[in-house]
Amino acid sequence: MFSNINKLAFANIKILEKQLKESKKMSNKLPWYIGGLLLGLSILLAVTLVKPVGVSTQFVIADAIIWNQVDDSIIQKDETAKTGYSSSNKYLNKSGGKYAKNAAKPLNYSFVFVIAMIAGAFLSSRLGGDKAEGQEKQMPNVWRERFGDSLVKRYVTVFLAGFIVLYGARLAGGCTSGHMMSGIMQTALSGYVFTLGVFGAGIPVAMLMFNRKGN
Repeated sequence: MFSNINKLAFANIKILEKQLKESKKMSNKLPWYIGGLLLGLSILLAVTLVKPVGVSTQFVIADAIIWNQVDDSIIQKDETAKTGYSSSNKYLNKSGGKYAKNAAKPLNYSFVFVIAMIAGAFLSSRLGGDKAEGQEKQMPNVWRERFGDSLVKRYVTVFLAGFIVLYGARLAGGCTSGHMMSGIMQTALSGYVFTLGVFGAGIPVAMLMFNRKGN
């Protein structure tokens, strides 16, 4: 009986040591509740002062900018169009050529907003928080433990996952920024449906991929 108690006590000590190590790692990071409040405030300001935040649309705009450089006939000035621009591509031409205009004149709020997000994330990674070291720079340990050290497998999987997420976002007419954060803030039904879909699909898939059972 005493040996079992000792084993249990030893196991609890190990768990506490692990938790202490994790808390030390988190000590240099912005607390989640402060980050959440700042994010909420940022979106509130954006919605109040300019317009709701949306990100995935700007991938389409970026593609159109590159496409237009290769084939300058894809976007044309059109005085009869609502925005003054039209495109032979139906997707870019919708809403009176709205996407066509944004691609022709990319220095607009939405596109600059996404560029600023990338720049802000880079600065945040440089100025605060823990820095990844060694193999952790190439892939997280949770991935390595499950799928091995192959960089090719990691990069191919991440690329395909990103493609599926972006394709789904365009089918849904928005992403986590447009539907989940901006949408719910405006009490849009689509925002709630989108959020339920994201968590309803994402959590089971993550548990299956990483072989986790709720622990």
